[in-house]
Amino acid sequence: MAYSWKMNLYVLWTGVFFCSTAFSVVIPFLPIFLHDQLHVESHLETWSGLIFGITFLASALIAPYWGSLADKYGRRPMLIRSGFFLALLYFITYFVHNPYELLVIRILQGVLAGYVPSAVALVATNTPEKNVGYALGIMSTATATGSIIGPLIGGVVSHWLGSREAFLVSAGLVSFSFLIALFWAKETNFNRTSSRSSVKSDLKEAMSNRRLLSALLMVMATSTSIMLLEPLLTIYVLQLGATKGSASLSAGVIFSAVGIATIIAAPQWGKAGTRFGFGNILFIGLLGGAIGNLLQLLFHNLIGFGVLRFSYGLFFAAVFPSLNALIVQATEPSFRGRAFSLNQSAMQIGNLLGPVIGGILAGLLTIPLVFLINGIALLAIAILLKYKKEEDKKLQQQQTSLSN
Repeated sequence: MAYSWKMNLYVLWTGVFFCSTAFSVVIPFLPIFLHDQLHVESHLETWSGLIFGITFLASALIAPYWGSLADKYGRRPMLIRSGFFLALLYFITYFVHNPYELLVIRILQGVLAGYVPSAVALVATNTPEKNVGYALGIMSTATATGSIIGPLIGGVVSHWLGSREAFLVSAGLVSFSFLIALFWAKETNFNRTSSRSSVKSDLKEAMSNRRLLSALLMVMATSTSIMLLEPLLTIYVLQLGATKGSASLSAGVIFSAVGIATIIAAPQWGKAGTRFGFGNILFIGLLGGAIGNLLQLLFHNLIGFGVLRFSYGLFFAAVFPSLNALIVQATEPSFRGRAFSLNQSAMQIGNLLGPVIGGILAGLLTIPLVFLINGIALLAIAILLKYKKEEDKKLQQQQTSLSN
């Protein structure tokens, strides 16, 4: 049967969905698991933060290495590798008896991860140029859908079976991702490089590529922006009037509102990026995200907050598909696996910095002021993006006039 990029897109979407769902099944229950199953009585907050953040740190440090291997041997082998080891590690987690064992497994999960960036890179390099924006928009909905479904599955499993059993469910879900990569994912557009590059040379090449470097910095900034607020949302829901009994449900609904908005809007933003330019769509997404954060100062009830977060999600859904498309445009196919692994590193650094910065700011200020600071930061990034685009346009016009 002839290769179909659409079929490959749907296959990889499914793999990323299962992988993202598995991740979000267990993350909300790590503090409960630490307390109830591993008997961590003192310094629970510290242990929870360490267990949560160490995976992001390990992933950020190792991702360039996996990217180099992806450009040497292909993105599909990286999918198979990460799917297999993640499923195995989730299964082993079921048997841990103390927080130190869990910490080691969480480090290994970060070290051996890479399913999502490998899938995105595979889609980006095996989709016709005119359809790349649409495909990347579709791929971004896989993670959003998994982040909505995962906590629901985790909540049901944790309630009826126990938090330890949630790890077995995650292992089963990632096993599907592994099987999808093994039997159905295709990589037809891949030219093996003659030798595997070093991480140092990859970083040097990325630093010399201004367009790629700008995209990576924006990935880190936007990831920091998202994670700046997420750990604070449940606390803020309580401050807006939710009872302790309903706070988890209300926070879950508000979390889901952003994910649902992403599912609705991301494919449309991807198509719009192909038509109007991904730089323009990225500017709209950043501007909408900034306004959504700034408007939070005007809303002081749960319904208004939920509607505002949904509206924010509709605009912010444009950001990551646009950044992924800009990375594709800024790199040669032979460097693309490494570029998306550097993208993963930038994202994980943001995921690590965000909760730390958000917690410090919330401790010094109020949560609405954190929204204000976040909105101003996103607005500044949007303005810098617009300014840089105008400068690049002027430079291009000057070069054209000199050549004539």
